[in-house]
Amino acid sequence: MNIRGRALQLGFDKAGIAPVGSLPRSEFYRRWVAEGMHGEMGYMEREGPRLDAELLLPGARSVVCVLKNYYRGVPRTRDALRGAISRYAWGEDYHRVLGEKLRLLGEFVEHETGAKTKICVDTSAVLEKLWARQAGLGWQGKHTNLLSRDFSSWFFLGEILVAAALEPDRPHEKDYCGRCTRCIDVCPTRAIVAPYVLDARRCISYLTIEHRGPIPRELRSSMGNLIFGCDLCLEACPWNKFAREARESEFGPRDGLAAPALGELMELTEEGFRKRFRGSAVLRARRSGFLRNVAVALGNSGSPEAVAPLARGLRDADPLVRSHAAWGLGRLGTPEARRELKRAAEEEADCEVREEIAAALAESASPSPAGGR
Repeated sequence: MNIRGRALQLGFDKAGIAPVGSLPRSEFYRRWVAEGMHGEMGYMEREGPRLDAELLLPGARSVVCVLKNYYRGVPRTRDALRGAISRYAWGEDYHRVLGEKLRLLGEFVEHETGAKTKICVDTSAVLEKLWARQAGLGWQGKHTNLLSRDFSSWFFLGEILVAAALEPDRPHEKDYCGRCTRCIDVCPTRAIVAPYVLDARRCISYLTIEHRGPIPRELRSSMGNLIFGCDLCLEACPWNKFAREARESEFGPRDGLAAPALGELMELTEEGFRKRFRGSAVLRARRSGFLRNVAVALGNSGSPEAVAPLARGLRDADPLVRSHAAWGLGRLGTPEARRELKRAAEEEADCEVREEIAAALAESASPSPAGGR
């Protein structure tokens, strides 16, 4: 059995091999980082291993690339009082699921070739989309995600570096996006600043997962009920007509992950957060970042029912949560919301939270369709 066949046997949906060498768009990557479009993801500035596989595995000659479908056809929630979580995080943490399958594939490769290998699952310093294209798995769409004519864009990628020359696949040269701009047009924060160019600093996935500080005020109202990741650019892609249901149950929606009630989430303690999302990629956002996102979503709901959970958030021990709860109450702008803000203004000691409260009171004083006033 060859490596590609073994990959399919282990449950991967597609596999290809690329030779180690110079990567297309590597110069673009350098410029993208130099322009600061990577935001706070400082690890992306360490470009050496990303552009030179031998720095990760001395003697690396080949990269085995695999694709694993995770799509579930459950519609994303449109209920403003429920949070929308990216589909990839509905089930078990993909790092574990893919990591185990890649470990078994790596053992097979080492047995067949006698060469050393290194497994990479997202967190490794590998430009996986570029390697996957070189291995013939697909092309990068205008939203910068990899696209496949067989699986749309609902899939995970993984790699195995191999210190041996393996028979490579032909790179995927053709771009099937054509003149379509649906992914660009649908982005509420205009993060896709040009075809194939994503400014992470404006991307909702980045803001709700990677970003650790306050979400820029000018972007909050565009986030709707998105509390972890986004998916809007993926959903808009016409290639979704070829999306297939994932075979593994691990990627199916866990209880309370597809559309959790926002009010309940605002009650989570640190222990409660870790318990509820144990084994889920949602833990990456940490409690403070996650409840920050929940506060923004509650503010965007336009519902008077959001006042009570936001008032709880305004009393949270974490200033990041309190500041965004203040913004949410200001966006709602109901008399009850203003009373909560005025009470907090008299008690709050943190200067940044006080600034958010003042801004929220100023905003709520002016009529706005967001709060239904």
